[in-house]
Amino acid sequence: MTPAASTTPPPSGRVDLTRYAWLAIAAALATITLKTGAWLLTGSVGLLSDAAESIVNLVAAIVALIALRIAALPPDDNHQFGHAKAEYFSAAVEGVMIFVAAVVIIVTSVQRFLDPQPLENVGVGLAVSVVASVLNGVVSFILIRAGRAHRSITLTADGRHLLTDVWTSVGVVLGVLAVALTGWLRLDPLIAMAVGVNIVVTGTKLLMESIGGLMDKVLDPEDVAAVEEVLATYRSDDVQFHEVRTRMAGHVRFVAMHVLVPGSWSVQQGHDLLEDVEDALTARLEHLRVDTHLEPIEDPRAYENSAAAPAPPTTPTS
Repeated sequence: MTPAASTTPPPSGRVDLTRYAWLAIAAALATITLKTGAWLLTGSVGLLSDAAESIVNLVAAIVALIALRIAALPPDDNHQFGHAKAEYFSAAVEGVMIFVAAVVIIVTSVQRFLDPQPLENVGVGLAVSVVASVLNGVVSFILIRAGRAHRSITLTADGRHLLTDVWTSVGVVLGVLAVALTGWLRLDPLIAMAVGVNIVVTGTKLLMESIGGLMDKVLDPEDVAAVEEVLATYRSDDVQFHEVRTRMAGHVRFVAMHVLVPGSWSVQQGHDLLEDVEDALTARLEHLRVDTHLEPIEDPRAYENSAAAPAPPTTPTS
């Protein structure tokens, strides 16, 4: 990196998001209590599977709390780009826990299918389960909205999981009600199996999203478009950009690029341009870190790493 290179300071001042994790923990404890009570009242393996998923919610919320605390830490000597990627580990752990819960649910469902049992106190049990589902629905809405607002994969993943739990509970409630109305006892474990499969799908999505973040996936298309719009305002015959790269790490966005200007420019003139470009980008996108490298536009070496870059301008000969 030459002395003309410039790097904006790491983002700071992120809002404390741990209160949302505490909310998720409280909701998980409440729903575990309610759904376990519904299972004990009815003996429904479908309601048992619903309660098991709530235990996963509790573990995920605790992991989310830890991840959010770590992600909020400032850069240090051992983590000079910050700790934002800790959020991806939270989502990955949640995905693994979802798979564990799915295995338990499916195994229990098979056992109950082979040995069906009558249900009891269906009305009271379903009422308790509905209350728990409404609670989960409210909390999931809060978490998803906060996750989008603060670009937190941890909160978004937790919210999506809770929302999946809500739909799972709806299916279980309808299934148990159908058992009570039809008397077909094997319908209960069949619904529980469907719940297990649905949980596997949710876990797969969370794991894929976590892997994408840990592998330095590019920014979302709308963010890339915003970067391009800003750079377009500075492009001219004298100013070009190439090797523009983006990635995300939790809530932090990263953009790196080479900025090409006439070799006759002074260091101060080039530096002022870099500062203007960086300021414009960070004003457009929150929690953005920009790395720029200044190069002479006439030098062919400035284009060596960019296969798509235009040929450098030629100087007319007399």
